[in-house]
Amino acid sequence: MPGSLRSSLGPVAGLAALVVAVLGVLYAGDGEPGRVDRWVVRPTADSVRPPWRTVALALDFLGEPVGAAMLLSAVVTGCLLLRRPRSAVLAVVGAGLTVGTATLLKSLVGRTIHGDDNLSYPSGHTAFATALALVVALLAAGRLGLARTAGASLVLTAALVAGASMGWAQVALGAHYPTDVLGGWCTALAVVPATAWLIDRPADRPAARPSEGSAGPPNDPIAAPPADAGRTDRH
Repeated sequence: MPGSLRSSLGPVAGLAALVVAVLGVLYAGDGEPGRVDRWVVRPTADSVRPPWRTVALALDFLGEPVGAAMLLSAVVTGCLLLRRPRSAVLAVVGAGLTVGTATLLKSLVGRTIHGDDNLSYPSGHTAFATALALVVALLAAGRLGLARTAGASLVLTAALVAGASMGWAQVALGAHYPTDVLGGWCTALAVVPATAWLIDRPADRPAARPSEGSAGPPNDPIAAPPADAGRTDRH
């Protein structure tokens, strides 16, 4: 994560985690759409006809195992070609932790759609797409050397576009409620910045160096000879 963005994305991640928790509590064990869901679902579903249904299916494929693996491989390859190994690690670990967190939350919250076996909150597809968009945007912000405001705007815009696109597909296909999509989007916003910080922390930590003029570490017994070195005791 570019240093200029750490102070900006920290509060965003905290707020996103709060939204995920609040929505999880509100819809725990529920199997019906909420008021906001009812306002969004019907007009969205009614508007999905060819060719838009084909677009929705294509986006949905990118969140399925095969499509997700292809998309993740492309992002990792791009990071390595640009000689950004930490970004490649973030893509794999960040996306994995985001999807894992979404999967765990589904079991904990227990919200369902179309039957008791279809856990829906939060949307894993939306979380995955948003996570990868965040990784790419962070990489771009670092490469371009963007300042805090410009970099944060780029990162949040990329996350919004990716999350909205995949979220629209999930709602349009009837796979998730709109609030599930919001929860998935916020899950990525909470997990990816935290993961980036954890990856950067050991890599950015300065190595311990001996003080100038000393032959070794301060407590190194080899560096400091004993006080009576060179003196012969006589009895």
